[in-house]
Amino acid sequence: SIMLKTLLSNACVNDCRYCPFRTDRDNRRCTLEPEEVARLFLELVRRRGIHGLFLSSGVIRNADHTMDRLTAVARILRKKHRYGGYIHLKVIPGASDAAIEEAVSLANAVSLNVEVPTRSAFKTLCTTKDFDRDVVRPMKLISRLTAPGSRRSRVKQTTQFVVGAADETDVEIVTASSRLYDRLGVQRVYFSAYQRGLGDPDLPGEKPRTSDPADLLTREHRLYQVDWLLRKYGFHADEIPFEDDGSLSLKTDPKELWAQRHPEFFPVDVNRADKADLLRVPGLGPVTVARVLKRRKQSRLRDIDSIGKWGKRLSKTARYVTFGR
Repeated sequence: SIMLKTLLSNACVNDCRYCPFRTDRDNRRCTLEPEEVARLFLELVRRRGIHGLFLSSGVIRNADHTMDRLTAVARILRKKHRYGGYIHLKVIPGASDAAIEEAVSLANAVSLNVEVPTRSAFKTLCTTKDFDRDVVRPMKLISRLTAPGSRRSRVKQTTQFVVGAADETDVEIVTASSRLYDRLGVQRVYFSAYQRGLGDPDLPGEKPRTSDPADLLTREHRLYQVDWLLRKYGFHADEIPFEDDGSLSLKTDPKELWAQRHPEFFPVDVNRADKADLLRVPGLGPVTVARVLKRRKQSRLRDIDSIGKWGKRLSKTARYVTFGR
């Protein structure tokens, strides 16, 4: 489904050094009224078949003033126009409990971006926000408000890391992501590669570790692959293979690298292995594993062609499996 993703305002009082909209930038600023956003969105729903709204904003005056304008859009849609579709609201760092509770009551999903995995990294990026007070505390509140069994248990909480602006390592990001899933019940963690040239020239991220600018996008991709291993493949954070400097390999995907470092685990017998073991095989994902489990109930699988269509992915798989006798 198609979603409208927009800012209520690009004005901001914060000095987040990675952000092109930070307060000391000489940009043209634009702030929309809640009625304008609601009207535009409903027009797009009617004309273009838009099926959801993702609404964020720079910080106008302060966190609660901005939250009031964000929730005003949702109130107009929900109460005045009886819109029952998907709304995702950004929670502004430092928002009060009352403002957060109202956002959770109106939205299908809320998110507050954690940005970095450690307090020290956070301090290098921003001086107008406090990591524990403005980020960790509200995320814990959202977790309590949306906990299983609560009135708002269907509301999802997500977050995002900015990758590469500070000196954070991949192992720190993965460890923090795992804790967010396990301790706060966050439904999804996203990663956004830092866009060099848009931030403060003195940021660590402006001094790349390698000369290839594509490496930062590869790093983002590797973090998403690890995220899938944690959420869908049964891996734990302490099983993810890292380089000596705490980074993920840019040459090899983390699942295949784990397989290379654990030869004792292989080969896996496709006809006898359980789901958890099959998901550890390079090239096999949840859909393929489900197909294998279904097919082998009907008859024994004899070769790689009985798993699926031969290609680069299954050619990788062939090195790690056996079909028994």
